[in-house]
Amino acid sequence: VAALLIISVVAIVIINIKYFYSEKKKLSNKKFAVLTLIWTLFIPATLLSQIEEEEVLVPSIDGIIKIDGLGEEIEWEKASWTSNFWMWRPTDSLQAKKQTRFKIIRDEQNLYILVEVKIDGKNFTTPNLKRDFSTFGVDYLTLLFDTFSDATNAFSFATNPLGIKADGLISGGNQDYRTSRNYAWDTKWNVETKIEEDRYTAEFRIPFNSMFYDNKNPSWRFNIYRRNTQGNEHSIWIRTPQNQLIGNLAFMGKMVFEKPLKKARNPISIIPFLSGVSYNDFANENKNTASNVGGDAKIPIGNALNLDLTFNPDFSQVEVDDQIVNLTRFAISLPEKRQFFTQNDDLFKDFGANRDVIPFFSRRIGVARDLDGNTIENKIIAGGRLSGKLNSNLRIGFLNILTEADKKNEIPSNLNTVFTLRQKVFDRSNVSFFFIDRRTTDEYDFISDEERSNSVTGLEYNLASPDSKWVGRAFLHKSFTEGLTEDDVIAGMNLERNTLRHRASMEVIHGGEDFRSDLGFFRRTGFLKLSPAYSYRVYPKNPKVNNYDFSQRSFLVFNPAIDYQLTDRWFFSSIRKSFLNSTSLRVQYTNRYAYLINDFDPTRSDGSTPLPANSSYTFSEYEISYRSDQRKTFNFDTEIKYGTFYNGTKFSIENELNWRKQPIFNASMLLNFNAIRLPDPYPSKNIWLISPKLDFTFTKTLFWTTFVQYNSQGENLGVNSRLQWRFAPLSDLFLVYNDNYISTDNFSPRYRSFNLKFTYWLNI
Repeated sequence: VAALLIISVVAIVIINIKYFYSEKKKLSNKKFAVLTLIWTLFIPATLLSQIEEEEVLVPSIDGIIKIDGLGEEIEWEKASWTSNFWMWRPTDSLQAKKQTRFKIIRDEQNLYILVEVKIDGKNFTTPNLKRDFSTFGVDYLTLLFDTFSDATNAFSFATNPLGIKADGLISGGNQDYRTSRNYAWDTKWNVETKIEEDRYTAEFRIPFNSMFYDNKNPSWRFNIYRRNTQGNEHSIWIRTPQNQLIGNLAFMGKMVFEKPLKKARNPISIIPFLSGVSYNDFANENKNTASNVGGDAKIPIGNALNLDLTFNPDFSQVEVDDQIVNLTRFAISLPEKRQFFTQNDDLFKDFGANRDVIPFFSRRIGVARDLDGNTIENKIIAGGRLSGKLNSNLRIGFLNILTEADKKNEIPSNLNTVFTLRQKVFDRSNVSFFFIDRRTTDEYDFISDEERSNSVTGLEYNLASPDSKWVGRAFLHKSFTEGLTEDDVIAGMNLERNTLRHRASMEVIHGGEDFRSDLGFFRRTGFLKLSPAYSYRVYPKNPKVNNYDFSQRSFLVFNPAIDYQLTDRWFFSSIRKSFLNSTSLRVQYTNRYAYLINDFDPTRSDGSTPLPANSSYTFSEYEISYRSDQRKTFNFDTEIKYGTFYNGTKFSIENELNWRKQPIFNASMLLNFNAIRLPDPYPSKNIWLISPKLDFTFTKTLFWTTFVQYNSQGENLGVNSRLQWRFAPLSDLFLVYNDNYISTDNFSPRYRSFNLKFTYWLNI
């Protein structure tokens, strides 16, 4: 199988280069190449067999379970203990030294899970008391429920020895930390813990109506895993190769219900909000107060679909984006934090290639630019979103949002629509279709015909083999924009093989010059990109070291408009040593070539002389990075880089310092410095990004966070101080102070506000 696939991949790359980039560039040839890619990616899915699953029986009960972390009710005796957990780290070939065991029972409304966790002592790593805590470097216990048994999507419920809750949605098989896990999703459930000398117990009550499922299915796929920081051990019920992410949905057991499930009576959730703001806009000499009322609604449709509605939403000022220093020629995307867009968000965002072209990027809705190019809010009037399962194998997503016109800033009112379908094929793969449309709701004399509407449609095949050794994607997208009809197609493929020691991948993308996606994110158009990568891992017989990773990565970008001239070339060579205590050391060498099609100033300084267009540069950089033990109360992550930079030099230091008095107080400091030196007449500049953050978690329901950000590149100093009281489940009262200054004018004030926001989650 491996030999056949390697030969196929090489052949496909040759076919794509030949057909995509022949002189005639006929669309029929492109279609042929994409279809051939899809055919190739089907091979692994058809040749690999399904992994055998372990089972646990879930008996039904009639009594009442008190959630106290003890599990003393007689009803628990109906279930048997299940154990025999495997290590994931430091090795995946032995059973865990500190074992975990669990029981599962259910009644008509709830699922109950009792977990007993063996420990080395009570010196836990528990940084704070906040919901949705980060599991990196801390003690935690996570449950995964694949309620449709598709090995692609799941619900995640986590806790720690103090009984803090974290919940989220899993997509994409849980194969990538960055894209597979969505912790912005919240639902109502309970957990309590009890700590003893050599163990702690966690008792969960998860209502069936907090999840979606197929009640005709007599079983769910299930897994449970944990980290023991004192013993430097990750363990999991179903044995998982350590080259795969812990919690990968390819490796799960099965929970079989003793009696069939009934249809869940999922409640209708109404989430109104009331907000008030007092602000002073110093730049425009506007001082005022304002109030706002709106809300969201979540309406279940059957057991597997959810309709989200929003009216006059307040996507505001309670949380701020992290400041970024951008030394590249391209835009940088920021994560979506608005809850309306989060549930089943993979149905909308998981298309294209993550770094290069994303046809739908939800932050394009509700955000626009004023006449001076500044990012401002473009108010959303109302919106609706339908998402979920039509059956066990077919998922649907539909989104429709209307934004308000802002004629003062020449921003039209837009109707934004997304429609997607995703059909499961084979064991874990799927075929997806999407249609995206953005169009103005009226005639506006300040926009051109080209700007009145834009549509994009596409077809994708996503490969995930049963054992997760093979993953890949092939896609074809076409846009429809008035006046742009020549090369308006983006097509590509990637294929990856990941085993214990070897990880090899290849990506090929063609982006047409006339391709546009007004609701998407893409770095460039009119390009051909090739991205091969290979890593080799060594697992030494050292009780302190997890592995050594030797990696070679590269990408090459060609511009079809100038006879496929090479415009970017990156070569990365790195060695990483990863320790079991979460410490890591990496050394990397990077060699780059860049051909500038347009003028470019990497410092983004006003009035400077940019590097000229039609010039080329070859430069290189050396980097050493170190991350300390995250279990320690003081820990840090640092990178030091030095090398040539275009026709000059660059020295960079990136530091993140953290100190905590757990679990009440956390202090962190982000300190980044870039010293860019270019020869005259080009700009030289020292760029600072300094971000101290103080985080108090007084109780499980009362938090205070103060976040200061100074970015010399953006000439901005911002302060965000937020007090949050979670007075009821998923219901909050926020008091927020925002202050913003222009750093180049003796830190003169730009904007200041006090915000009060009340939200209440009501189930009907």
